[in-house]
Amino acid sequence: MTFQSLSSNSQDYLKVIWDLQEWTHEPIQPAAIAKRTGMKPSTVSGALGRLVSSGLVQHAPYGAVTLTDRGERYALKMVRRHRLLELFLVDALGYRWDEVHDEADSLEHAVSDMMITRIDAALGHPSKDPHGDPIPSEAGDIPEVSSGLLSEATPGSIVRIERVNDEDPELLRYLEDEGFGIGKEVRIKSLARYADSVSFSLVGGLEESAPIALGLQAARQIRVVPLAQQASA
Repeated sequence: MTFQSLSSNSQDYLKVIWDLQEWTHEPIQPAAIAKRTGMKPSTVSGALGRLVSSGLVQHAPYGAVTLTDRGERYALKMVRRHRLLELFLVDALGYRWDEVHDEADSLEHAVSDMMITRIDAALGHPSKDPHGDPIPSEAGDIPEVSSGLLSEATPGSIVRIERVNDEDPELLRYLEDEGFGIGKEVRIKSLARYADSVSFSLVGGLEESAPIALGLQAARQIRVVPLAQQASA
């Protein structure tokens, strides 16, 4: 089966599987796919069966879902389309980073390979989308990015915000309104697992900002790179 012959639905499932395994680095269960897509488990099971028959996915009964080599190539084509479109919407059309995910979901099936190539060139062959996610190359290569979850950062350390999961527009809006975006440096003030929260403040300006707190579930949607260890203020 060629990429062009895949239905939009099948393309979506491949992209979702790849997105899930990229973010969590854990085996992907059908229940996670159902949660992400909003589909019934029976619907997901049927879709996975078709992808298995097409040689794009491996899935044993009650087991994890993995992409075959060909399935991963096709998934990365969709990821490339999606992330380039998100960046184009922000840079060229003035969208906010919390507005582009659903728009890109709609557009990625309609645009041609030629348009994606032109968008890539017009944007200067970018390496990351507005949320810090790496953009696969036309050949399907994607850089390895070493980062950890904000929910696991050490109190007192200074970290740089590297990526934010774009599945939650409310989180994106909140972070932007508070001045926390990709590339910003923050100090981890406290990590209270018993209170299910992490607090952090913006550094790098003339004054350190007032701290804000996030629940650990939200903090798991943010990936950071450690920069330094300092005593908590």
